[in-house]
Amino acid sequence: MPIVEQDIRELILDTTRNLLTRDGYNSLSMRKIAKTAGCGLGTIYIYFENKDVLIHDLIDEGFEKMYLSLRETVEKEKEARLRLAAFIRAYIHFGLQNPEFYEIMYLLHPERMQRYPREKYRRARRSLELLESLIKEVGSKKSGLGKEQLLSYSIWSALHGAVTIILAKRLDNSISREAFIESVISGALSSVE
Repeated sequence: MPIVEQDIRELILDTTRNLLTRDGYNSLSMRKIAKTAGCGLGTIYIYFENKDVLIHDLIDEGFEKMYLSLRETVEKEKEARLRLAAFIRAYIHFGLQNPEFYEIMYLLHPERMQRYPREKYRRARRSLELLESLIKEVGSKKSGLGKEQLLSYSIWSALHGAVTIILAKRLDNSISREAFIESVISGALSSVE
């Protein structure tokens, strides 16, 4: 059965994601990706101009996957506060269920890498903009005059911190993971009231 172009591209992305999270940016090379994926070096360059473009596509892939998951979850709820609660819970769930994606999206800090393209950055912001719109829907007393943006960043930082603490295995053993997550969710929701 012949390999479809999309399958080759996905194979390259999957291989790169695995190598990147396992070995880090500095030990990643196009040759190593090609060897691990079982394809020729030239094949990779058909799909990706260079290593940074490939990584940018991985970052974009993660943000797209997260946004679609968050949007789908939110759309299931009718009431504004429940929509916000669903977003908060789904964000944490996404990070914990997709650690490779999450790490590449947020925790990758190479010394030198091409600037992330503006159009991809705009797409990456959609989840944060969704959070901001949910805060407006709830009608927080703290909203108005751009305060939704500040509040969305505050909530996001709490969610990101919770995911990062859990993924890095830095949560104290005496604290229940579930209780910690519920506490973060409760705190995020109360910050909007």
